[in-house]
Amino acid sequence: MALLSTPSQILNLSRRLHYTCIHCQWSARRKASTYASNIDVSEDVVPDSSLLAPQPEQDVIASWDPVQRSRSRRRQLPPSRYQYRPPKYYRGPLHPHQPPPSSAPNSRLFVPGPFSLPRLQQTYTSTLAPDLLSLLYTHHPPGTLPGPTGQRLRGWDSSSPYHKNRPLRGPRGRPNIPLMKRPITFRNIPRLEKIVVHHVIRSSEHRDSSYLHVAGMILQAVTNVRATVCKARHSISNFRLAKDKTAMAVKAELRGEDMYCFLSKVVDVVMPNIKEYRGVSGGSGDGSGNLAFSLQSSAVGMFPEVEINYDMYPPKMIPNFDIIVCTTATNDRDARVLLSSMGIPFHGKHAN
Repeated sequence: MALLSTPSQILNLSRRLHYTCIHCQWSARRKASTYASNIDVSEDVVPDSSLLAPQPEQDVIASWDPVQRSRSRRRQLPPSRYQYRPPKYYRGPLHPHQPPPSSAPNSRLFVPGPFSLPRLQQTYTSTLAPDLLSLLYTHHPPGTLPGPTGQRLRGWDSSSPYHKNRPLRGPRGRPNIPLMKRPITFRNIPRLEKIVVHHVIRSSEHRDSSYLHVAGMILQAVTNVRATVCKARHSISNFRLAKDKTAMAVKAELRGEDMYCFLSKVVDVVMPNIKEYRGVSGGSGDGSGNLAFSLQSSAVGMFPEVEINYDMYPPKMIPNFDIIVCTTATNDRDARVLLSSMGIPFHGKHAN
C-alpha cells in the first residue's frame, strides 16, 4: 500500500513546493519597495531624475530666434506645407487629389460637434432602443423561412388581348410602391432620421412680404436652423404665381442634436399646454415610416423662444407649423411605436 501511494504523495509535495516558490516571489516583489531605501543603488541605475537636468543659460535662450532661422534656410519650405486646402470639386475616385473625409477638421464639409447630448437622444440609446427591439422582434427558428409575402404589384386580367406581356401595375391608391418590411434586429432598430418643419403662405399673403419674414424668424428661433425659402415651380396667373420668383413657403430641415431638442420641446412643452389636445391622427403616415402632423398658430406661440418675445411678433402673423417626422422604419406601425415611446400621443384608427 505504501508503494502504491508514493506517486500521489510525490505529486502533492511538488504542488506544495511550487506554491511556496510562487508565494515567496510574490512577497519579495511586494516588499521590494519597502526595503528599497536600505539597499544600495546599482551603478547601472542613474540616480538623478531627468526633471533635475540643468536648464540652458539665459544668453542661449535670448539668442534663439526661430523666424531668423527659417529665413536663413537656403531652400525655403513650400507655402502649402502646413496649409493644406482640400480640392473644391470632387473629381472621382481615380483622381490623384482626393478630399479628406468629412470628419477631418480640414475638410470643406466638416461640421464641429456635437457639443452636448440631448436628454431624448440619451433616453433612446439607453432605454427606448432595447425596448423597441423587444416589442418589434419577430423570431424565426433556425432552418425555417418567413411566411409568404403578398403581391406588391397588381397584374392585369385577360379581358383584353393587349394585357398580355404588359408590365405589372403599381399598388392601388398610391403612386409609389411601399417599402419591404425587414425583420427587426439590433442592426436596424427604428430611429429618427430627420424632421422637416415648414409653413405654407396663403395666396392672400403673397403681396405682403412681412408674413414671410415673421414666419422665417419664428421658424429659425424655434428650430435653431436657418430657414430656407421655397419658391413657385410653375407660373399660374390666376393665383398670381411667377416661376422661381414668388415665395411660397419657408422650411427647415433638422438633424442630429437640433432634431432631438425640437422634438423634446414639442412633447414636453407644447403638446401638454394645448387645450383638449387629442393627439396625432393614427392615419397620418405615408406607409413608409414617415408621419406628419401640424401645430396651429396658438400652439406655436407656446414655444419658449416665441413666448419670451411674444410682443415682438404680431399675433396675426404667427404661422402654423407642418411637421414631418422621417424615421428609418419601413412601415407606419413601427414609426408610431417609436414616436409613442418618445411621448407623442395618437388617436383614431391606426392605418398600417
